[in-house]
Amino acid sequence: MQQQRLFDFADIQAADRPGGVMLASKINGVWQTISCKEVKKRSEDLASGLLSLGIRNKELVPEQQEKIAICSQNRPEWIITDLAVQRTGAILTPIYPTVSPQDFAFILNEAEVKIIFFASKELYDRFQPAFKDIPSLKHIYTFDELPGVDNWNVLKPTPDGDAQRDEVCSRITTETIATIIYTSGTTGAPKGVMLCHRNIVSNVVDSAPLFHFARKDDRALSFLPLNHIFEKMITYVYIKGGLGIYYAESMDTIGDNLKEVQPMVFTCVPRLLEKVYEKIMAKGLALTGIKRGLFFWAVELGKKYDNVKKGSLGYRLQLWLANKLIFNKWREALGGRVEAVVSGSAALSEKLIRIFSAAQITVMEGYGLTETSPVISVNHLESENRRIGTVGPILKNVQVKLAEDGEILCKGNNVMVGYYKNPEATAKELTSDGWFHTGDIGVWVEERFLKITDRKKEMFKTSGGKYVAPQAIENKMRESPYIEQMMVVGPGRKFVSALIVPNYGQIRGKLKGEGKSLPDDNAALIKEESVIKLIQQQIDRYNPEFGHVEQVKKFTLLPSEWTVDNGILTPKLSIRRKMVEEKYSKEIEAMYADGHETV
Repeated sequence: MQQQRLFDFADIQAADRPGGVMLASKINGVWQTISCKEVKKRSEDLASGLLSLGIRNKELVPEQQEKIAICSQNRPEWIITDLAVQRTGAILTPIYPTVSPQDFAFILNEAEVKIIFFASKELYDRFQPAFKDIPSLKHIYTFDELPGVDNWNVLKPTPDGDAQRDEVCSRITTETIATIIYTSGTTGAPKGVMLCHRNIVSNVVDSAPLFHFARKDDRALSFLPLNHIFEKMITYVYIKGGLGIYYAESMDTIGDNLKEVQPMVFTCVPRLLEKVYEKIMAKGLALTGIKRGLFFWAVELGKKYDNVKKGSLGYRLQLWLANKLIFNKWREALGGRVEAVVSGSAALSEKLIRIFSAAQITVMEGYGLTETSPVISVNHLESENRRIGTVGPILKNVQVKLAEDGEILCKGNNVMVGYYKNPEATAKELTSDGWFHTGDIGVWVEERFLKITDRKKEMFKTSGGKYVAPQAIENKMRESPYIEQMMVVGPGRKFVSALIVPNYGQIRGKLKGEGKSLPDDNAALIKEESVIKLIQQQIDRYNPEFGHVEQVKKFTLLPSEWTVDNGILTPKLSIRRKMVEEKYSKEIEAMYADGHETV
């Protein structure tokens, strides 16, 4: 059987290993598994039931394909629904559970969604007020049982539906649109990225060899939102490789789920790995005596780790000992069997990559966008194809070149068809000969490893005409355990300043350990001289790594974390810079009020 359409991967597994585990979730405290054969059957039955509703896809072109939405956290039903929708010839339109009701209505109206699946009462209730503003919406189903709402189990297969499904499947090609994913950009309305089977399948096929360490019937843990193309594409890599996919109960239970599932691999965003590191460091700070000394001795060794420059024999012996005494406990905390952690979505600090890699937890940091299905480049497991500080070599069959201004341009089967109902945006980002403008600035390292330096749109000029790349500054300074979040500001200004959300847990732990009495309220805490001094020390530590014009001259501490819920972060955890500038305009103006550079 050829691997031309996404559902082909699942069908191949159902034929090759029908009893093998494909999907699993924890129900009432017990892990429940679903076999490859059962996943195929359930997705086929659901497709038949959907077609019995009157879905018609006579012409498999975006304008005429039906749109079916899903709003759910990760669970087996998500993938079963995805496979079912593909088999009907319709287009799945995933909705982030955290989007605003306004964006929810905008997406469903633009896509003219007729059917939507919700996971739970919580999500149904969150968006119910918007239903009246979506005239195209005809059918609503939930995965959980909910009074007054149709459960997805009512969609039963019928002989007529089966016949329609088989007929439609025979017409689905590599060019058929499989999904429209709306990107929640940092500015403007969401744009619907149209990805056909060829786009995602090519990325799956070209990424799969990088997971050569994964064995059939092994396990992967999934918790990044399946709404994101990164986790969805990786899901089909797992399916292709014969791995069982276990869905974490929630973000709060990941620690426990890792120990229970003992996965070989999982994907994450930098913020999650940072939180894992912070928890480990908090435990280290709680140690006393020789145990505390050994812990931080191991961490310091990890900071010096380089997979290419192995270090002296003495260093390597010390690292071997650190792995026996300290880092083995880190691996146990992640289940004890993790071969690799695949990180994407945003830049991960080099310090964390070095420390985790030293602990024999290889971080495969990669790069891509929704529009590129998504992987453009990724660091491999093997050392010769991995460079810390880069996003790795370019993926096989993907082309990359740098424009004169350093912008990364990408071409290949993975590049999107275009933006739905938005030919102007498509023409702006996608050239007539197939090169996609990523909007990211990059450089080559050793002529084959790609390094991202900033977002083209986020670079700014000071009043002196000097360019500043804010992300490079932010990523470096966030290596401090006392800086949680940071945004550099200064377009058109005399100097660079920053808004900083401190890591309150780390700050309280350090200062209380020094015998200082601190207020419980964050708003009061950021006014404490000892806190301001501590953050200034961090700024002074990292500033010398940048040119004079790039150095942070002033900063303002903020009492509340930036989150998706308060609208400052996108669902992909990118900062909405314009929103931050508007929300904290008074604080920003205060930093420039006297015109002086010194704090």
